Amino acid sequence: MANKIRILVAGCGHMGTSHARAYHQMADAFEIVGLVSRGADSRQRLNAEFGGHYAEFADYHAALAQTRPDAVCISTYSETHADYACAAMEAGAHVFLEKPVADTLADCERVVATARRLGRKLVVGYILQVHPSWQKFTELAQTLGKPLVMRMNLNQQSAGAQWATHQNLLRTTSPIVDCGVHYVDVMCRMTGSRPVRVNGIGARLSDDIAPGQVNYGHLQVAFADGSVGWYEAGWGPMMSETAFFVKDVIGPRGCVSIVARSAGAAGKSSDVDSHTRTESLKLHHAAVGPDGAFARQDEVIDVNDEPGHDELCRREQEIFLRAIREDQDLSPHWQAAIDSLRIVLAADQSFREGRTISL
Repeated sequence: MANKIRILVAGCGHMGTSHARAYHQMADAFEIVGLVSRGADSRQRLNAEFGGHYAEFADYHAALAQTRPDAVCISTYSETHADYACAAMEAGAHVFLEKPVADTLADCERVVATARRLGRKLVVGYILQVHPSWQKFTELAQTLGKPLVMRMNLNQQSAGAQWATHQNLLRTTSPIVDCGVHYVDVMCRMTGSRPVRVNGIGARLSDDIAPGQVNYGHLQVAFADGSVGWYEAGWGPMMSETAFFVKDVIGPRGCVSIVARSAGAAGKSSDVDSHTRTESLKLHHAAVGPDGAFARQDEVIDVNDEPGHDELCRREQEIFLRAIREDQDLSPHWQAAIDSLRIVLAADQSFREGRTISL
């Protein structure tokens, strides 16, 4: 049996917890050598869930030096991603890195260049790439002809501790950057085309956040093949839940939509499992007969494999494990991470400068 991969978990919040659970469950492949978080409460709570077996650290660099891991999982705030990932790779470790790779394109490219130079495996947490329903959604979108019109959003009504977390994120990352990389990555895979220009708008909807910060954003991206897409995201106690869950793609031959009646219901926008849930896909055919009526009825495709958030994170770690053990070439994965970050950062720039950004 292959030796276990000794892994250091940095960040014990929501994503870090799910990834740590995956490593704990995959004990035949991974051995957790430490839990790192700046706040003691989160790592102590997580360690207690695992029976208190793991070493705890408040300082990432001290943990890296002391544990000398084979791999590091980084689920900290995005402003730390690039430096933490590069430090891990320089120390000899492979890296699983939550999205976005960094909060600037230059830092993103620095992380990828470090992985390439040192021959390390770098897997970025694009959770929708491992979701069977989203894979089917993308596959069906590619049957609709060109150009495509892609409509997606993820607004989150948050209060209390959730709003406090969003406020912390807003210090360095706008909503359309933080989760937007997921959805523009989907758009890029649906079209298989080069993005050419981006527009963005935004708004500051609360005095709880600093001047210059925006907790609502909307981007529009145009592709070389004529396809267009928009993505909308907002955080905070003021956000509407009337239509927070829109996932819809239209082409000349029809459209395909995620129909998440339960996940898309009012009151669910703060439920992280609802962010990836699909429940069913609805495929509409545009073809009409001689009488002008639609030639085919709409199809409702029920989704049987509907993993929850923790299970999706476990599947991501299976990909990470295979990348390490099979010495896989991750260059296309890295380029996709760069491309999606380039688009959302351009949207943020467009809003702040009041102009269209050419890519």
